[in-house]
Amino acid sequence: MRTKTAITPSLKMQNRHIASHIVLSLWGLLVLFPIWTMVINSFKFKLDIYLDPFGLPKKWNFGSYGSVFQDGNFLVYFKNSLAVTVGSILLVLLFGSLCSYAIVNWKNRQTRFVYLFFIAGMMMPIKIGSIKLLEMIKALGLLNSIMGLYPIYIAMGLPIAIFVLTQFISDIPKELTEASVMDGASRFRIYAQIIMPIIKPALATVGIYNLVPFWNDLWFPLIFISDEKSKTLLLGVTRLFGQYQTDWSKILAVLTLSAIPVILLYLTMSRQFIRGLTAGAVKG
Repeated sequence: MRTKTAITPSLKMQNRHIASHIVLSLWGLLVLFPIWTMVINSFKFKLDIYLDPFGLPKKWNFGSYGSVFQDGNFLVYFKNSLAVTVGSILLVLLFGSLCSYAIVNWKNRQTRFVYLFFIAGMMMPIKIGSIKLLEMIKALGLLNSIMGLYPIYIAMGLPIAIFVLTQFISDIPKELTEASVMDGASRFRIYAQIIMPIIKPALATVGIYNLVPFWNDLWFPLIFISDEKSKTLLLGVTRLFGQYQTDWSKILAVLTLSAIPVILLYLTMSRQFIRGLTAGAVKG
């Protein structure tokens, strides 16, 4: 009886682990299936995509990728998307960390109001103010320029950045910063040399969290940009949709290439990203 009692809980735990692995594996396949379909169809000819959209190419077509690289506009679109995405993320991390550092260290009604103001931004989609934003961007002279996307993306990313970074900075022992102040370190030096290295996992989490919506955004470039030289990658893809026919092979080739930077950035920052998520789970 003792043996059965001792074995039963372990068997239950094993069954739970097996069930969780099966569920996660099925979920992984479900997530990866659209990506797999996109990649294999980018190597097919137009007719083969319609005849067999889920099978491997019977005859591999590399011409779509060749035509993409020969198209000079694609490189322009790619550079614009890269500049806007990376620049916006860096500015979000800079402003978000500075604001969070101030909120944690100078606790009063004003900083609490600022914190709640940004948190409220997480509950309000920025797209509802598209008309007013268009008027503001036009008044600033940033229409038809990628510079007009920077303030929009910064406003999109700051609420979650301040929410996450404030939690991380507030968990840093005060004795650490107080000892630095006693040693004569300035507030900015404490921020740059102590706070920033400690919150690297949180910065990676915020960066990756904002990467996908910035890179994949079509709404605001579609509203603000019509100049060919200032278009982002996804906005440039829309010109491949014809009125009577569409070259799906080339479109999928562009989308496959556009996914590579996101995947590479995630792989390089995944360790910090996971640290940030697990640390946030422990704190929560």
